[in-house]
Amino acid sequence: MDRETLIERALAATRKARVPYSHFPVGAALVTKSGKIYTGCNIESSSYSLTMCAERVALFKAISEGETQFNAIAITTKNRQLCPPCGACRQVLWDLAGDIDVILTIDENDSKVIKVSELLPEAFDEGFLPHEH
Repeated sequence: MDRETLIERALAATRKARVPYSHFPVGAALVTKSGKIYTGCNIESSSYSLTMCAERVALFKAISEGETQFNAIAITTKNRQLCPPCGACRQVLWDLAGDIDVILTIDENDSKVIKVSELLPEAFDEGFLPHEH
């Protein structure tokens, strides 16, 4: 899967965003190890804490279809600067997708690749939870 296609799919996903309050559309495109792409957009509720981010929509769609192995996620906004995922998305990406590439992008010509581990250093994960014997 080439980066340009993933970015194009993320950009297309921003057009489906439901953002009547923030007016801040975000699109995400997540590619699995097998090359399948799942997209997501942010969906707002008037109760902001119930809003769902584009990254989690894409990841939850993929997992609900049985996917477990991922290569990268592209994230884009209509903003004129690269926008990293929020803290909740960073944690969910770490827990469910692992240390994948995160492609922050405005368009095909302006992007940056960073690992989830760089976005969430010293992450809390299942390794800190007690395990039953």
